[in-house]
Amino acid sequence: MLTAALREEKRKKRHSRVRKRVIGTPERPRVCVHRSHLNFYVQAVDDLGECTLFSCSTLQPSFHVKEKKQAGNIEATKKFGAFVAQELKKKKVTKIVFDRGGHAFHGRIKAFAEALRENGLEF
Repeated sequence: MLTAALREEKRKKRHSRVRKRVIGTPERPRVCVHRSHLNFYVQAVDDLGECTLFSCSTLQPSFHVKEKKQAGNIEATKKFGAFVAQELKKKKVTKIVFDRGGHAFHGRIKAFAEALRENGLEF
């Protein structure tokens, strides 16, 4: 049985392997995600310029969910993906590189990525 610390260590190893190849540019920023038990966090990062172009989470007042527990499920993540896609389009970003943060591509991560694609972002 894996402890929480061991699971986190393995996730960080997977993330470091992915980060060797995934690089964000000003034209095509890296969209990195972090998920917690109840919330979802997103950043669009330009690795060449070493700056964050956009940052958002389910905790922000602009994306408000009625109850806290509703932000930690797939339906809320799909809505959040549509919201993030609209915000990125406002910043004139249409092409991105998706960084799943070492998490498996299923569940909330997959729902978020599909919502970004459905709302016009290319990756």
